[in-house]
Amino acid sequence: MKIHPGRAVAAAVALSVLPVLSACGANGDAQEEPGTPAAKSGRAPEGGFTVGALFPDTHTARWATKDKPLIEQRVKALCPDCRVISAHASADVATQQQQMESMIAKGAKVLILDPVDHKALSSSISRARDAQVPVVSYDRLAEGPITAYSSYDSKEIGRIQAEQLLKAMGPKADGGRIVMINGDPTDPNTGDLMDGALAVLKGKVDVAKSYYTAGWIPENAYKNMSAAISELGPGNIDGVLSANDGLAGSSIAALKAAGVSPLPPVTGQDADLAAIRRVVNGEQYVTVYKSFEAEADAAARMAIALGRGEELDGIATDRVSNGTDEDIPAVLGPLAAVTADTVKDMVVEQGLYTVDQICVPAVRAACREAGLIG
Repeated sequence: MKIHPGRAVAAAVALSVLPVLSACGANGDAQEEPGTPAAKSGRAPEGGFTVGALFPDTHTARWATKDKPLIEQRVKALCPDCRVISAHASADVATQQQQMESMIAKGAKVLILDPVDHKALSSSISRARDAQVPVVSYDRLAEGPITAYSSYDSKEIGRIQAEQLLKAMGPKADGGRIVMINGDPTDPNTGDLMDGALAVLKGKVDVAKSYYTAGWIPENAYKNMSAAISELGPGNIDGVLSANDGLAGSSIAALKAAGVSPLPPVTGQDADLAAIRRVVNGEQYVTVYKSFEAEADAAARMAIALGRGEELDGIATDRVSNGTDEDIPAVLGPLAAVTADTVKDMVVEQGLYTVDQICVPAVRAACREAGLIG
């Protein structure tokens, strides 16, 4: 993904801004000025329309627990007469292509698409355009004639992960050995994450092993981490740059199975509940929290505007290119690193998870150390 120079990129900002971002129109309607069309006020015009939401897989927890319900809630708030139909593709391109065709056939007026494969979906996106159905690319930047994009700066996420990993490694950050557990090679975010991380790591540590993880499937990450341990030796890994929380969990499981103790610092992203528990418990050093609320809000606002035939200039202040178009309206949301020291401020107080959700019996002792419970 190329972010155009001179455009503001919302990245690595304090999470204190999130209530403002996620609450912009949380009750749906904005105040209408005299002479302003109803569509401009945030209220639905006569009748509604269907928004299709397509997610890439079922094994990534956030799609079902965060993104899908947040998009549904925000669309309903912005357009009470609109409805959302959704589908998960099980990491299969052909399945997602069929789901897109089905949604268009069912009369979806706009699609929010998180592509399984950013290149393979290009022809389906072209068919959607031909059917006059705009596509908002979500979380992953698809190739083809998309109309808008809601996501984050993945290079910045990679930089945050690498900086936090070096911090956790301490003296071993000077020449230590790390393993990189990267995402799926067909996901454009994977390359951006790697580029961002390597820009920080270059010349400081030895990237002893680096793996792609087909389909972002945790079981594949487990196999890759096990292979790294076998080749390098269980005591010769000083850090693990894991691309997301699902891969981090499997990497940690592989390290434990090999008897590695103490565990090296491990990174992640998405702030999954299981990952937050691992962070509190000292098993995973950091996760990068991307505001699901901000991402879903931007996608829903752009989808409703497009369904009403409106321009996106008032919503999307960033611009990106995807190899097809050089000037795609985009909203790139805020990021923050979450460690055991910041879980209370960045997770609990921001309302992402409650103390009761985090502090299950297995981590209660660690929760006391982190100041989450008395």
